[in-house]
Amino acid sequence: MSTPKPAALGVFSDREQSVDSIGNGWLWGGFTLLVALALWVDLALMRRGGLHKVGFREALYWSLGWVGLALAFNAGLWWYLHETAGQAVASRVGLEFLTGYLVEKALAVDNIFVFLMLFTYFGVPEQQRQRVLVIGVLGAIVLRAILIFIGAALVARFHWVLYLFGAFLLLTGIKMWLAAGQTPDLERNPLLRWLTAHLPLIRRYQGSALWIGRGRRRRYTPLFVVLAMIAITDVIFAVDSIPAIFAITTDPFIVLTSNVFAVLGLRAMFFLLAGMAERFHLLSYGLALVLAFIGGKMLLIDVVRIPLPLALGTVAAIIGASVALSLLRPPHAAGGK
Repeated sequence: MSTPKPAALGVFSDREQSVDSIGNGWLWGGFTLLVALALWVDLALMRRGGLHKVGFREALYWSLGWVGLALAFNAGLWWYLHETAGQAVASRVGLEFLTGYLVEKALAVDNIFVFLMLFTYFGVPEQQRQRVLVIGVLGAIVLRAILIFIGAALVARFHWVLYLFGAFLLLTGIKMWLAAGQTPDLERNPLLRWLTAHLPLIRRYQGSALWIGRGRRRRYTPLFVVLAMIAITDVIFAVDSIPAIFAITTDPFIVLTSNVFAVLGLRAMFFLLAGMAERFHLLSYGLALVLAFIGGKMLLIDVVRIPLPLALGTVAAIIGASVALSLLRPPHAAGGK
């Protein structure tokens, strides 16, 4: 009598590629309800407080809250799988979620630095930054959900897609390493040049308005341009980060939930790190190494199986070391001044 495969429980086995997932109706429904409730509370409290400059303490509390929510979800998922599929499956899936969450959270830091550069370049008022970030987070969630399900379907049907993802991440890591420390020139950005050349723009902000007027008299505010740039940035970073988590797990439920929980805290993390961006000047090098490591792991997936705890420890060590070195070696010291 043969032992049932883990896939029978909706979990991927080591060699089997399938669109099966641990996600059932109860898990998907619970996750959707939890995210919707969290967003409702976040938006309700933001409206109650009005448009204001978010301080460090407020950002810290919100960041800790989002991290706590992600860990609570992972604990609940572990308990559910422990009761229905056994401790081995629960522990493996819990570790997959935690690793994916850490990777996506780390890569989200790069988003934050780009957002900060855009806000500074366009002189976005402090009171309007919350609204832009909220729209950016909601757009990122929808976009990532679409890309994740497309990616999961491709991986399940064509195993060689994993090698394509791996090569892409490896090259992206190399490119990020070479570009680390360099400030992007927004004046030469193709999207920005197209927007300024083809849209009727006004120079001054009009409160929270994205445009004024109607029809042919419509004129777009700088806030609209910023939102367009944020949307494109979301696309670029989603294309970079989503393949990374497929090196950890191909289960759409784990890929999506870890991504969403990492993105949910993006707004709070922005205000938390906005004043410390220059202090983490070596973090880009760490993120480049993380992408290269994950890309190499994916390319060797059928040759060498790197245990998930080792992968998690490696990612955490790289990120921790880059942050520690940034603090120990300030930018002026790194620049030899």
